[in-house]
Amino acid sequence: MKVPLLDLKAQYAGIKDEVRKVMDEVCESQYFINGPRVEAFERKTADYCGTAHAIGVSSGTDALLVALMALGIGPGDAVITSPYTFFATAGCIARVGATPVFVDIDPVTFNIDPVKTRQTLEAMPKRFKTLKPKVLMPVHLFGQSTDMDALLEIAREFGLKVVEDAAQAIGAEYPGGNGVKKAGAMGDIGCYSFFPSKNLGGFGDGGMAVTNDEKLAADMRKLRDHGQDPRYYYKVIGGNFRLDALQAAVLDIKLGHLEKWHFARRRNAGLYNSAFSGTFISPPAAVYAESGIANYHIYNQYIVRVKDREKLTEKMSKANIGWAIYYPLSLHQQDCFRALGYREGDMPESEKAAKETLALPVYPELTDEMLKYVIDVMV
Repeated sequence: MKVPLLDLKAQYAGIKDEVRKVMDEVCESQYFINGPRVEAFERKTADYCGTAHAIGVSSGTDALLVALMALGIGPGDAVITSPYTFFATAGCIARVGATPVFVDIDPVTFNIDPVKTRQTLEAMPKRFKTLKPKVLMPVHLFGQSTDMDALLEIAREFGLKVVEDAAQAIGAEYPGGNGVKKAGAMGDIGCYSFFPSKNLGGFGDGGMAVTNDEKLAADMRKLRDHGQDPRYYYKVIGGNFRLDALQAAVLDIKLGHLEKWHFARRRNAGLYNSAFSGTFISPPAAVYAESGIANYHIYNQYIVRVKDREKLTEKMSKANIGWAIYYPLSLHQQDCFRALGYREGDMPESEKAAKETLALPVYPELTDEMLKYVIDVMV
């Protein structure tokens, strides 16, 4: 049997007629950049996420970039974030000329540790003393919200803006003190990715920034279109960060299926959890599972910890089971960030996670037979 890490063809088979219909409509209209399709998808996304505004952009990376640009972040500014995440999180900070200051993760959730975040802000490393901390950028990694109540309190105390990297967590919920909120909807700006492998994935790149701040929304709309307002008049320098109408049309259809896909991923994760209990494989912790919220985790990835990862992945490959390592090297150890002065051992939990974690197939279309096969091979 062959079990891929992800099978987008299986997803497409179930929605093909809906998707082809709207794609044909866009082709007939010949309206491909921004426009009614993008505006309609933005409204639906804002409603789904519980925010006042949603701004469609060209990728999740560009959502982070335009968020930082709208906040005026640049040289001399520090952005506090996690080193255990996809490169775009820190890459966008560097691209605007700011400096990423890394804080180690909570080993249970893989998300940024609030206690260590406070400690870092209270005693910034000497080499960062000249920087001005401006933004806290938590990452809701693998589909589970970070502890936003604690982080928002820290941000208020230190006068920081909050940009949520929710690229992997659209729809994930957080049971906070002010009620249940969606990942991305709690800070100043939330950023999503519609890369094809995401729970809500397009037919190419796409992204979204959401906010409740009217001025930030207006600024991001301007910045995504080179900064022009009105057309051909520029007071600021933006970029070409627009969302294609074809992507918006496809994503609009997929958004209508997203909740059932979240449910199916949780079901598959539950079967894994039961099978791996008491074995050498440590399943991921769903820390909000007992809170009563539906989307306590959306399992964009199902991540386990194993001690002898190489031996297990070799076994899985021989059995035609897909797997992936997210992420094999913590960002503070990447060559492009060596000038920041971090050394091995500075982020022990991130470094440990990079050596032990492994992603398994969890996509909604997995059959019981496929799941049983994966489990039997692994344990």
